[in-house]
Amino acid sequence: MAVLAATLALSAVTTAGTSVSSVAPVAPVPQADPAAPPAASHCTATAAQKLGWGAPTRESGFDGTTVPPDWHPYGPEPGHDKKGTRTPEAVTVADGAMTISADADGTTGAVSWHPGQRYGRWEACVRSEEGEGGLNALLLLWPVAEDFPVGGEIDWMEIMDDSRQETSFFLHYGRNNDQDHGSVRHDSTQWSAYALEWTPTAITAYVNGEKWYSTTDTSQFPPRPMNMTMQLDYFGDAGGPTAMHMDWARQWALPASEAARLSLPLGTAATGQPRDFPDRKPRELSATEQQAQDALVARGG
Repeated sequence: MAVLAATLALSAVTTAGTSVSSVAPVAPVPQADPAAPPAASHCTATAAQKLGWGAPTRESGFDGTTVPPDWHPYGPEPGHDKKGTRTPEAVTVADGAMTISADADGTTGAVSWHPGQRYGRWEACVRSEEGEGGLNALLLLWPVAEDFPVGGEIDWMEIMDDSRQETSFFLHYGRNNDQDHGSVRHDSTQWSAYALEWTPTAITAYVNGEKWYSTTDTSQFPPRPMNMTMQLDYFGDAGGPTAMHMDWARQWALPASEAARLSLPLGTAATGQPRDFPDRKPRELSATEQQAQDALVARGG
């Protein structure tokens, strides 16, 4: 809604000894859209702005030179399905973006964003370089309780295509790791805003503000809070090097959202192998750790 400036321009004109004042209102000043992407964003078409999601609960812009403390690199440890290696050194921040790099030997990275929640909205501006033979670029929600497969998994951007021209969606659910799947043709070598909305009645995915996957089968929905993760996964015999980049990430809580009770202390490592590295699993934070995390979230980080 436009807001009229309170200041009025006054001009006085004197005619035959009579003083006459005319009043000219200043032009309305438009109010900034809280759902708009950051001013210097590589992604200008977003689901948040198109659908009017409003200001995010928290966001990361990667303006520094180190990984923010609420983003937790995996490892060092074996990679996806025990193939290759995930190392924190593969996750870097420079030139306003966070990057995960991978080589042909399977040395790559992953990084998770805490705290998580059940139900909400997420959107990230990302770009994926072409890969070869099994280096998949992903944005996903992973169960905070580390109880996959019963805890579910929402892969809302999984790019298996070497040329990065097709994106898949996988909704994992149940003890048998059943899956629902969708796909869209899209050039992900260009900066793209991938978004997910998870409500009690629907899960919907968007790219650059356009819906491309949705389900209302609530029996397949994750049963507990999830946290966002960015991964460049090695599936073996891959060519390289390649990389994926994130310009910014945003998260919205909904009235129905349930905050995660478990989390990771700021600045600590995460894991994709919780049985082998139980000390890196999310847990109840101490009072001091919780206070530090709450302060960061309150600042929008």
